[in-house]
Amino acid sequence: MKKFNIRKVLDGLKEQASSSASSGQSCTQENNLMQETLQSENFQLCKTVRHGFPYQPSSMAHDPVQKILAIGTQSGALRLFGRPGVECYCQHESGAAVISLQFLINEGALVSALADDSVHLWNLRQKRPAILHSLKFNRERITFVHLPFQSKWLYIGTEKGNIHIVNVESFTLSGYVIMWNKAIELSSKAHPGPVVHISDNPMDEGKLIIGYESGIVVLWDLKSKKADYRYTYDEAIHSVAWHHEGKQFICSHSDGTLTIWNIKGQGKPFQTITPHGKQPKDGKKPEPCKPILKVEYKTTRLGDPFMILSGGLSYDTVGRRPCLTVMHGKSTAVLEMDYPIVDFLTLCETPYPNDFQEPYAVVVLLEKDLVVIDLAQNGYPIFENPYPLTIHESPVTCCEYYADCPVDLIPALYSVGSRQKRQGYSKKEWPISGGNWGLGTQSYPEIIITGHADGTVKFWDASAIMLQVLYKLKTAKVFEKSRNNKEEKQNTEIVDEDPFAIQIMAWCPESRMLCVAGVSANLIIYRFSKQEITTEVVQLLEVRLQYEVNDMESPPEGGGGGDRGGGGDRDLPTPGAASPSPQTTGPPTHPSTSSNSSDGVRDNVPCLKVRSTPLKQSSGYQVELVVQLVWVSGEPPQQITSLALNSSYGLIVFGNSNGLAVVDYLQKTVLLNLGTVELYGSNDPYQRQPRSPRKTRQPSGGLCDINEGSASEDRCKSPTSGKLSFNSICSLTTIQLLFTVFRYCMFVCCVYSLSVCAGALPLCALSSTVLLSVCPPRGANPLDHRDNSFSRSRSSSVTSIDKEAREAITSFHFCETFARKGDSTITPCLYVGTSLGTVLAVALNLPPAGEQRLLQPVIVLPSGTLGRLKGSILRMAFLDNTGTFLPPAFELWYEPNAVGADSEERDKARKRRPVSVSPSTSQELQESQYAVVCSEKQAKVIALPSQNCIFKHSITETSFVLRADVVQMNIGNCVACFCANGHIMTLSLPGLRPLLDVNYLPLTDMRIARTFCFTNLGQAMYLTSPTEIQRITYSQETCENLQEMLGELFTPVETPEAPNRGFFKGLFGGGATSLDREELFGETQAGKASRGLAQHIPGPQGLEGMKGAASGVVADLARARIALDERGQKLGELDERTAAMLASADSFGKHAHDMMLKCKDKKWYQF
Repeated sequence: MKKFNIRKVLDGLKEQASSSASSGQSCTQENNLMQETLQSENFQLCKTVRHGFPYQPSSMAHDPVQKILAIGTQSGALRLFGRPGVECYCQHESGAAVISLQFLINEGALVSALADDSVHLWNLRQKRPAILHSLKFNRERITFVHLPFQSKWLYIGTEKGNIHIVNVESFTLSGYVIMWNKAIELSSKAHPGPVVHISDNPMDEGKLIIGYESGIVVLWDLKSKKADYRYTYDEAIHSVAWHHEGKQFICSHSDGTLTIWNIKGQGKPFQTITPHGKQPKDGKKPEPCKPILKVEYKTTRLGDPFMILSGGLSYDTVGRRPCLTVMHGKSTAVLEMDYPIVDFLTLCETPYPNDFQEPYAVVVLLEKDLVVIDLAQNGYPIFENPYPLTIHESPVTCCEYYADCPVDLIPALYSVGSRQKRQGYSKKEWPISGGNWGLGTQSYPEIIITGHADGTVKFWDASAIMLQVLYKLKTAKVFEKSRNNKEEKQNTEIVDEDPFAIQIMAWCPESRMLCVAGVSANLIIYRFSKQEITTEVVQLLEVRLQYEVNDMESPPEGGGGGDRGGGGDRDLPTPGAASPSPQTTGPPTHPSTSSNSSDGVRDNVPCLKVRSTPLKQSSGYQVELVVQLVWVSGEPPQQITSLALNSSYGLIVFGNSNGLAVVDYLQKTVLLNLGTVELYGSNDPYQRQPRSPRKTRQPSGGLCDINEGSASEDRCKSPTSGKLSFNSICSLTTIQLLFTVFRYCMFVCCVYSLSVCAGALPLCALSSTVLLSVCPPRGANPLDHRDNSFSRSRSSSVTSIDKEAREAITSFHFCETFARKGDSTITPCLYVGTSLGTVLAVALNLPPAGEQRLLQPVIVLPSGTLGRLKGSILRMAFLDNTGTFLPPAFELWYEPNAVGADSEERDKARKRRPVSVSPSTSQELQESQYAVVCSEKQAKVIALPSQNCIFKHSITETSFVLRADVVQMNIGNCVACFCANGHIMTLSLPGLRPLLDVNYLPLTDMRIARTFCFTNLGQAMYLTSPTEIQRITYSQETCENLQEMLGELFTPVETPEAPNRGFFKGLFGGGATSLDREELFGETQAGKASRGLAQHIPGPQGLEGMKGAASGVVADLARARIALDERGQKLGELDERTAAMLASADSFGKHAHDMMLKCKDKKWYQF
């Protein structure tokens, strides 16, 4: 038998590589390739809608007639909510905190007071509210704002204790001022403190109650301009509330007490209540409690009044959650909240303060939630919140956005998600029901997926600028919970607060396959099923991966056998191992044991322990396979940083700073495991130094400061083999020896022929032996597998890298294209992008569909380098010769747990699925393709199979691209980029002409970089705060249709009639007394205000103001038409009433005349 010599093979490959290197690739501009349909006028950037809970809320208001809710935040944002699906976001330019909000009830306007002492009037009668007027106070700090119902005069209390009055129509100050020194006792020398409350008497608009922080309450007579009564209490005041009859009011204090006062009894309070205080038996004052921050007093016509308050708990209730207390008659209900209470409002049937309030719900604004409590049902259940306010239920760690999904996908997710809903909600409809939906023409399905720190994955329906949760998946159920004891913590050294946090997600909408990567270096692959199952054993693959530059050695002469000089075993590295250290995978269903070496170094230990008990999986996403990276020689596994899934091929590929691994999730095997140092072999263009030993604890690697989770050490040990030395090779079978040698030859082939077809080793000759190298028999030990983690290189050029070039795998793309230069047939391929700008190709040889796919192995063959770019590779895509986007092959969804006739249909569907054919049976294609590659610095279009660069564009020189996607628009394709300097850009395809460049949003938070997503049809999104998603569009068509798509907050509604005063109250007095505020506060009587006190600022008159005003034209016309119709109808009714009154008057006159004639001649005593 002729001796096989590897060195001769390598010499031949070197000659071929050197000859091909001389013919370098040049980027030739070929502008006549195809007609580009997208032009710059097809693009425009604008915000569409903001979803989620308002971040850091500070104030709240409610319009009881329009039934809309407004929430202000500490960053100056305004969020307005109507019926589900009607939301609006506004922003004050100053960014100061919103301290108070007041609706002009049923007027379509809102007043906001900010911490920078400015007051603003918002017009809500247009779809995008705009500021009409602003007033900036210069000398005094605003502390409280009050606007009486159906009044145009706004009361503003200040820190100095004064009260100023503003006309909300003209936003000018009145000369009428209530000075603090006139309000309090003249004999008092102490300042009463800031104004904490202002409200008018419900029965007498001329009487104003003023609450000062020090505990003084003043009843002020507006006409006589003096204080009628003064009420003093020892404790500071936080809030005041009226009884609707105007004879009593209630105050909440800092010692946890409530004091009830009669307006004419100013000496002592009528009643003092300590809701949560312990009452001593000896009659002493109860122990002080925490402050009652707010109290509301609401009456009912038939029952006892409601007293609702926040705070006031006893100081000995350590660790108790914030509470809302509802006192109704003799019962007191304490409702615990999950977060601190910011504010609360009681929703009542009437907007009139002088009528029975009839409360029916309480809106509670918490720091991170909005709760609405039903007061009409026993137990006070909460309403089910229809708004998408639970985005932040656990911190968001990653996002994905999909537009134009299959039409059956959202109903399928909603069907399984509806079974997850909680029970016990109120049966009534959501009470905040104002506004109208928009009339959008955008009808394609959109889905947003969010990954969270607790391991949950949420699917959201984002169609038509709305957002609704569809389905929630808990990935942490796959793992066992770690025990919180000291021994466990010592064994699992990389414990983290969120070990289950989701880092990356890959999803195929057509097949509904899902793969999630966690921060603990784990992958979970899910299938979608409508049937419940119980999984007895979760199938598991463990991957061992190590990165060591100094262990890379050349193979010995003679195929790896023989002595090394003085005689010793010489190691033979394999393509799946960067070092001679073994890489192992345990059988899919048998966990391995954690093992420590003799010196106590951990080895083969995963970070999380997969549960060993049966797992009940409800309908929805069900676990198919778990892949875990393990510790290697005392070093923790690196975090997974790149991930791709292909349902047609049945493959998952993931990568990190150590290398990449390809997993066949159908056969539960690892096909390829390649370290980054093995991508180039001895022809490596980068100088790499051996790594210095790292500490056993890995530094935090990126995702919102989330580290690896705990690693358990009680697993069975995976079968391992020693180093591949001469002695170990002698123990192998002949076939195993051949596949080992040929595996190395195949690897070196791809190293030395970076862009050349491997002609020295024909694929037909390699197929039988390479088959063994990438997919061993079920009974044999699986091949090496490695771990991945990602530290991103920000190198501006591949030639200016550091001496220690730590190359990471940054992107993947599955496609059907030409695997090598000069190929005439397309084949399934995997393209790999690295952090140093290299793009490499891997050919995939797949068995036929059906049963053969499950029995025959997949052949994975590295095929060389496609090209290099500046910066890290972010995205790859492929176009055909007409410029049409070529999506990766996919499999249509089928029910995996079908039985009987359904299983037959499933088998037929699986046989029909579009799995790519092998190269030997592919049809020859004359047409070329184009590979689109985008990095952090530039974009290239490369023609295939010639591999000539035909277009190149430098995206940025001073910054770098954070996110890039090849997206499909209505009339073409483009490259969309988001840069760290805030620019959003689009480039044409294939010419890479700049079409859009807008300086949109500077990168102020890594959260934006982590969550920014582009998707098809000109849509994009990012997490603008920890609790909110901001959606934007870069499509001109969507921008033009946006006004129609947005909901309308204000709708014409008739104000309820005022309460009837009654005959006796009207005859003898005692009803509500009105006040002519116009005469009292007008310039004629009150005079002009001081000029330097406040500055009037008109609303925006620029382009945005014009757009806002124009946007309301259609709505104003509609409202005018409705108003005319209503007016005509009322005039018709008035005519009918007038005619009836005339007839009645004629009848009365006739009867009176007859009575007069009858009684004309009678004397008085005859009656």
